[in-house]
Amino acid sequence: MSEAITKLQQAVNRVQDFPIEGILFEDLTPVLADAQLLTLLLDELVNLVHAQEITKVVGIESRGFIFGAALADRLGLGFVAMRKAGKLPPPVDTISYSLEYGTATLELSQGILQTNDKVLLVDDVLATGGTAQAAIELINKQGASVSQLLVVIDIGFFADKGARANWSELEVYSLWRS
Repeated sequence: MSEAITKLQQAVNRVQDFPIEGILFEDLTPVLADAQLLTLLLDELVNLVHAQEITKVVGIESRGFIFGAALADRLGLGFVAMRKAGKLPPPVDTISYSLEYGTATLELSQGILQTNDKVLLVDDVLATGGTAQAAIELINKQGASVSQLLVVIDIGFFADKGARANWSELEVYSLWRS
């Protein structure tokens, strides 16, 4: 593991039993609050991406906005915010899904993506894959396709369950596996 990744990992605040008992929340707020660490994180994320294959960056609310918008700027691409229910003006495409600790709904402005768009989907953490799968379905509903999924942390649960086999065409990248 690189010195940069080790430095980033050490800055993460780990909170046991949040948001519910049994969940270890990996809080990237200390990384975001430090200009040098944030630059380091973005440098590492950009290095993982195959930019020539992407036409848009989609960030999942809320930490996916932070990383996704910054990456879109660095890559010279447009950024699209995938929001939680009720945050975007109509018309929107909507999908509801299950999380490891409840249910959620994501929305995407209708017509924001084109049929030829190849999307880099960005979020902070990959856990069970439920949010990412819902986001992929919502993007596909608009005729676009997700070519790459980029997260900062892969907590390993998803890969351990073998569910990633459903994404055989998708490149999945993370800075580290927790």
